[in-house]
Amino acid sequence: MQKIKRDDEVVVIAGKDKGKRGTVKRVLKDERFVVSGVNMIKRHTKPNPMAGNQGGIVEREAPIHASNVAIFNQETGKADRVGFQVKDDGTKVRIYKSTQTQIDA
Repeated sequence: MQKIKRDDEVVVIAGKDKGKRGTVKRVLKDERFVVSGVNMIKRHTKPNPMAGNQGGIVEREAPIHASNVAIFNQETGKADRVGFQVKDDGTKVRIYKSTQTQIDA
């Protein structure tokens, strides 16, 4: 089970976008996430008439490493760490470390 999943709200805790919040759009296999509105880059693309691409300078999100983001806790309004807890019925759930409340409630 992963600590941060797709559609989780995260806060950037290090780097040029420190303090920005966004939702995880994609989880990549090398411990990286694509977060909406964070780590924006300008991509210079060539026009490709076969694919219908106009070309020019396109602004898009670049992947950010998992160590630079933390999950956002709505209750406290701050970044938080993720822990795991095994329920009585044997299911494993994610919890916020600070409040011990379940994330996927």
